[in-house]
Amino acid sequence: MAPQQPALVSLSPAELSFLRAALANSPPIRLDVTKGPRDFRSMRAEYDVLPSANGSARIALEDGTEALVGVKAEVEKSLLRPVFGEQPDVVMTDGEPVDESMGKGQDSWLEMSVEIPGFREDDALPVFLASMLTESLLASGELRDRLYINRRFHWKLYVDILLLSPPLSYPLALLSMTAHLALLTTHLPALKSEKDEDPLFDDDWDAAVPLYPKSAQGRPPVIILAMAVGPNIIFDPCKEELAVADAVLAIACTNSATSSKGARIVSIRTIDPPSHLTPPGIPNSMNSATGGSVPTSTADALTQRELLATSGVWTPPRGGMKRSLISKVTKMVVEDGGVAEEVISALAALEMG
Repeated sequence: MAPQQPALVSLSPAELSFLRAALANSPPIRLDVTKGPRDFRSMRAEYDVLPSANGSARIALEDGTEALVGVKAEVEKSLLRPVFGEQPDVVMTDGEPVDESMGKGQDSWLEMSVEIPGFREDDALPVFLASMLTESLLASGELRDRLYINRRFHWKLYVDILLLSPPLSYPLALLSMTAHLALLTTHLPALKSEKDEDPLFDDDWDAAVPLYPKSAQGRPPVIILAMAVGPNIIFDPCKEELAVADAVLAIACTNSATSSKGARIVSIRTIDPPSHLTPPGIPNSMNSATGGSVPTSTADALTQRELLATSGVWTPPRGGMKRSLISKVTKMVVEDGGVAEEVISALAALEMG
């Protein structure tokens, strides 16, 4: 469960009720009426903005929120782990190349930090965002295997994420897309040594090898934020829309490993929406200033509020998301031509160096 941000949306119960009714329509009416439920906010993206980094990217949203990511890599000596029991036999192949790094990477080879204005590094929100992003990158196992050099050495990858402006909405998706673009542009020096020798690298940076080659199928995961309002699913919600969400999902997905179309989910998490902390509205029947009767006890007040669930008076949502709705969200994300494929294709369409 995500920690709550200190700056909540300052909307009255009447405004919250109106906004939720608009988003629960069929089709939903968003704050930006030009956008549909699957449309993302416009953004500006740049890469290779930090000359001393192995890879970097910067993305700015239309509301002014901006993120900068830098990736640095250094060679680190691997700790040889003892292997108990019988060693597996060596399998001979008929001249086919064998990927020696498969399954040999470790989670500790990736280190990530998130800095947000107004927050300390050990505050709940930066720590939670860093753990979510790290989990999504390591979930498929592809990234840590790409950091393998030989049995004695490996690459240690440092991903530093900086939110350049105060978070005007939940920044998880923005940070994930910026990290995705930075990893796509990350290059590592070309290795000249062989097998278990001390690593010797090519001094020519033009010969550097991309961490994610264009010819390879694998791509770093990207997190997509989706929220439910009634029967509707809305992607990339803004701060005001999150204030009336019934439930919020953070879906980490990457491109399909078996085909050029579609996508696959590597992790999925629920996020506690800020709507749970919004103040409830007071109906006229419970307001003495409008001729109503004030509840005489807490039990009486709870009973009256349960009866007002469909009256249009704003009440913070309770509970989570139904299984059928989660199934609907995952289908919209991973299907051919779905949301994940659109996002990954748009980021890959940038001219990479």
